[in-house]
Amino acid sequence: MAVFSLSACKNKNNDFDASGVFETVEVTVSAKGNGEIVRFDVSEGQEVDTHTPLGLIDTVQLYLQKMQLQASIRAMNGRRVSVARQIAALKQQIETQQREYKRFETLVRENAASQKQLDDIGAQTVTLEKQLAAQTETLNGANSSLAGEQEALVIRIAQIDDLIKNSIVRSPIKGTVLGKYAEAGESTVQGRALFKVANIDSMFLRAYITASQLSAVKIGQQVKVFSDAGESGRKEYAGKITWISDRAEFTPKTVQTRDERANLVYAVKIAVTNDGYIKRGMYGEIKF
Repeated sequence: MAVFSLSACKNKNNDFDASGVFETVEVTVSAKGNGEIVRFDVSEGQEVDTHTPLGLIDTVQLYLQKMQLQASIRAMNGRRVSVARQIAALKQQIETQQREYKRFETLVRENAASQKQLDDIGAQTVTLEKQLAAQTETLNGANSSLAGEQEALVIRIAQIDDLIKNSIVRSPIKGTVLGKYAEAGESTVQGRALFKVANIDSMFLRAYITASQLSAVKIGQQVKVFSDAGESGRKEYAGKITWISDRAEFTPKTVQTRDERANLVYAVKIAVTNDGYIKRGMYGEIKF
């Protein structure tokens, strides 16, 4: 919770350790689909949530494509063959030949039939078994090919479902709409910016400290943050250091530090809970 107070000090004596500019995380929401924007309920300054649909891109063509793919899958199901039924006749013939072979074996032992007759029946049985194996392989291959085609169509339907889901415009974060770049009735393409949103309740001050100050700060450290309150002075907030740069950089011209003679400084971020009075781009100061 932000803690603030008014101070009559005008900061002319530089009674702060570092200064910087207040920033916030901004997200530009872009279209994830192509088509006409049939609904777009977004306005600047509007508070938005991550669960609330804010707009819709036309999905009629996507829906028709999905219906076409589903019809193709049904047609493929009609072309699927029953392997058991197709090979039933051949299996019956083989069983008949096998019974005949056993019968002729008895007749040959009793000298009531010739060995050639028995060999012919055996050869016919082998031929039928090869035909059965070939037909079974062909039928299974045809069904497997259909299954592969159907799987590809199912994947395509899943892709279309994802495109339909992405046609609903939502904000990825809870926050305030900063800018609106499209209107209902306009055509859009994937990647086009629709609006910008930022969580202005949680701000952070990007400030710069000198090398001598670096050893005196750490992640999680509580500090005092001051924002400009105009003629009435400054407003104090409770802040926490959330990030410290590991690289030095030249002092930005718009930023003052306690040691203005220092050429190199380190950037730090201080998280602050905004009570509504902190604005993006406003100057702020910190006191360790």
